[in-house]
Amino acid sequence: MSNAAPERKAPDQPWRTEGTPDDDGRRPPDGRRARGRWWGLAVTAVIVFLLVYVGLNYLGGGDEPTISYTEFSRQVDAGNVDKIYSKGDAIQGQLKKARDDPDGGGQYTKFTTQRPAFADDDLWQNLDRQDVTVTARPVVQQRSPLANLLLSLVPIVLLVAVWIFFARRFGGGPGGAGGMLGRKTPPRPVGLRPDGRRTTFADVAGIDEVKGELDDVVDFLEHPEVYRRMGAKMPRGVLLAGSPGTGKTLLARAVAGEAGVPFFSASASEFIEMIVGVGASRVRELFAEARKVAPSIIFIDEIDTIGRIRSGGASVGGHDEREQTLNQILTEMDGFSGAEGVIVIAATNRADILDPALTRPGRFDRVVSVSPPDRAGREAILAIHTREIPLAPDVDLAWMARTTPGMTGADLANLANEAALLAVKRDQEQVTQADLSEALEKVQLGAERTLIMPEEDRRRTAFHESGHALLGMLQPGADPVRKVTIVPRGRALGVTLSTPEVERYALSEEYLRGRIIGALGGMAAEQIVYGVVTTGAENDLEQVTNIARGMVARWGMSERVGRLSALPNDAQQAYGLAAAPATLDAIDHEMRRIVDECYEEACRKLRDHRGQLDALALALLEHETLEEADAYRIAGVTRLTKEDA
Repeated sequence: MSNAAPERKAPDQPWRTEGTPDDDGRRPPDGRRARGRWWGLAVTAVIVFLLVYVGLNYLGGGDEPTISYTEFSRQVDAGNVDKIYSKGDAIQGQLKKARDDPDGGGQYTKFTTQRPAFADDDLWQNLDRQDVTVTARPVVQQRSPLANLLLSLVPIVLLVAVWIFFARRFGGGPGGAGGMLGRKTPPRPVGLRPDGRRTTFADVAGIDEVKGELDDVVDFLEHPEVYRRMGAKMPRGVLLAGSPGTGKTLLARAVAGEAGVPFFSASASEFIEMIVGVGASRVRELFAEARKVAPSIIFIDEIDTIGRIRSGGASVGGHDEREQTLNQILTEMDGFSGAEGVIVIAATNRADILDPALTRPGRFDRVVSVSPPDRAGREAILAIHTREIPLAPDVDLAWMARTTPGMTGADLANLANEAALLAVKRDQEQVTQADLSEALEKVQLGAERTLIMPEEDRRRTAFHESGHALLGMLQPGADPVRKVTIVPRGRALGVTLSTPEVERYALSEEYLRGRIIGALGGMAAEQIVYGVVTTGAENDLEQVTNIARGMVARWGMSERVGRLSALPNDAQQAYGLAAAPATLDAIDHEMRRIVDECYEEACRKLRDHRGQLDALALALLEHETLEEADAYRIAGVTRLTKEDA
């Protein structure tokens, strides 16, 4: 089933809501603010209309100049008047030839004038003598009142259209206020999921110990009076720390759904804007909305985006946008009281870089580690993600769980979906075990590539992968070889897949040396068979370097360096910066010693078992892919079970 986050109603609202009360339910609609916005729009429209209408009627008389009656008489005597129209003492006319405006307005042909009441100048005789036409229609056309009214409405229509556009674009609807027109509309209620229910603990599997940590949060939200009578206070914040894909967001939604309370979800990065202060304002609004519908849950994903340790050197003005947003979160969480019933749940995969002020008691009092599931957990997760997928009778979810160590819930959901996609492509009615196995290979090894290799490169790849596989079979305590193939997948020309039989939580020095020997098996096989080394071992050497560095600089497996952690976890970036030069030299020396010893051991074992190496390579050249049972049988190695080991 889908566990997608609920949608947002407004683009500038950085949080999503789920399970908030409807407007016709416990929280009254915010109509007063909407009516105020429409009232302001109406007043503005009326003012604009009056200004335009007055301008059209009294200021829009056209470009025709008003000339003096003396000038008009002079033009009549000169025979330059073509026609006139008279209404009372007001006269409109048109000249035969343009004349300069006496007021300096340029030349004109049409004009208006006013005949004085005391004039006694035989006007009609003069007009008749000069053949001037006296028309019954106005010479200067004027707009009708109706036309003026319609033209006055055009700016009003444009004003309303622009207002509604920005209100919808920035505020979620005509009644809302956008970021340019006012404050944002509070988060609207979001409907339930398509199947009509919310996420609960029934949708979460494989992390039962984490659910147990959160059970008391649910119980507090359901029965707060019991805790208050005892004087107990609920943790104000719960921090979920774990690697990506382990289900932190799903857990937070399940807590809210299990308790039946509103759920506000936001990513920490969505609070950050270029304008300083916007993030802090959004945090205030989010917490204010959560308090209105308390008890409720606020979930902030990837909180390390804004919650990382603050540096001593402040930026211009003392604080940048990220620090202001973090300070506002700290202030809001301090403002909670035990009676409010607002729980803040945050998720991160970098809990080690969070600011101490954020993780201290009173804010995020409880830190819950969310780890990848064990074998039983993976089987339960697969059962959840395949309950809506028709499975064939041969599907063995327990076997899939055994062969997917280290996979998170997100990985397993992707695996089930890939198998369903394969079944659709093959026009099948059900997903079979073969579909799941092929989907697992695609997820773990990459998609197959259509690549035509020269025969020499193909043989070299076969010996390379056979070296990996044979050393994995011969090395005591090594992970069993599950599959060997020379079919190009992803960036690799061939792949040897080895996965542990049981969950490993503490790795011994012997096991790590075995991992290095197995990784160097491909290069050793090429050296023994061809006497050369190719670029095909690039990825192998990266793994070897990481393992050797961890053994020497982090896990105390070197007598010369000693029992100390000389390099941080992110050694690839900080290597050479966290230790003294003499210590770095000792680390390099010990890494080379361990890798050289393992390489010599790999070459010795392959020379001693050259026949088995050749047999595996020939089988790969013939079949291209060998499954676990076939690989052990061809190599003549007895497959040790967990009990035998």
